[in-house]
Amino acid sequence: MRIDQTHIPGCYQIFPDIKKDARGTFVKTVHKEIFLEHGLAIEFAEEYYSISHKGVLRGMHFQTPPHDHFKLVYCLAGKVFDAIIDLRAGSPTYNQSATFELSAETGNLLYIAPGIAHGFYAMTDNSIMQYKVTTVYDPQHDGGIKWNTTDVNWPDNVPIISPRDDAFASLSDFETPFKF
Repeated sequence: MRIDQTHIPGCYQIFPDIKKDARGTFVKTVHKEIFLEHGLAIEFAEEYYSISHKGVLRGMHFQTPPHDHFKLVYCLAGKVFDAIIDLRAGSPTYNQSATFELSAETGNLLYIAPGIAHGFYAMTDNSIMQYKVTTVYDPQHDGGIKWNTTDVNWPDNVPIISPRDDAFASLSDFETPFKF
């Protein structure tokens, strides 16, 4: 397992060892000792997944303090264009983004620090994204940034998006509760 720091502090791209044979594929997504060596959280409070049609954009989501959380995301089926935005005041990468391609084929994961908005665009039908988070979902602390008000160069200018996600505040109008 290889863990690479992204240019956004506290966010990592993880490349697991993938074992393939005549039966199929085996991928280990969490390894306690390796995660602890890198200072990564290993105790997750919730785990869930989403299934998206090609052209769906979900994001840019986060939870505010005191329910903000570390998040581990990966693509179990299909392929997604994944994006994060640093919303932490005082961060050297404040309001900057990073993008990644996550896929079942490569098995790579993204580890996201609190105060980072996250979203993705499904590049294939039936893209399945798995999420592990360190706090339980709290609707009173659920939030987001409007997807097309950031510096992310999305693969589609007219994605399929929920009314909720489309109604989020723009990045320029967002008053951050997050501190670096």
